[in-house]
This record gives sequence, C-alpha cells and structure tokens, in this order.
Amino acid sequence: MKENLGKFARDKITGFEGTITVYAQHLYGCDSYVITPRVQDNKPEDSRTYDVGRIEIIGDGTRPEEVASADGKKGPEDIQDLYKNV
Repeated sequence: MKENLGKFARDKITGFEGTITVYAQHLYGCDSYVITPRVQDNKPEDSRTYDVGRIEIIGDGTRPEEVASADGKKGPEDIQDLYKNV
C-alpha cells in the first residue's frame, strides 16, 4: 500500500485526518500507516499510527516529488554518498 504515501486520509473511527507519511509492513500482518495532521493555529499536533483497515483515503494529498529538495534529493537513500568517507 505504498501507493497511498502522501495521500490525505481519515481514520474511520476517530475522524483524525492528515497526510499518510509512513507505511509500515509488519512481519506478521497488521500493516499500518502513520498519519500526520496539518498544522493549525501554528501548533503542530503529533502524528498517529493506525492499522491500514481503519483508514479511508479522502484526497490526493501531496506527491513525493512535490516535497523533494531543490537538488531533487528525497531522503536518506539519496544521500548515502555523503557518508562513504566518514
């Protein structure tokens, strides 16, 4: 379900909404998403983890390409060369 990373989602039980920022695939099932809410009134709220079955996708959200740095790097896998000589 990695294809849902960056999409806007809602927990079916609590109504908690935000962007899917993590997909965790567990060895014995019970895969989960981490939902990160939007900042409101300049006060960030903690992200929350939910089982995949509790989540409904409610919007396209943000594509990973939209949050890449100016040089096109997206995360640790793109900066491994920096640590080769350390």
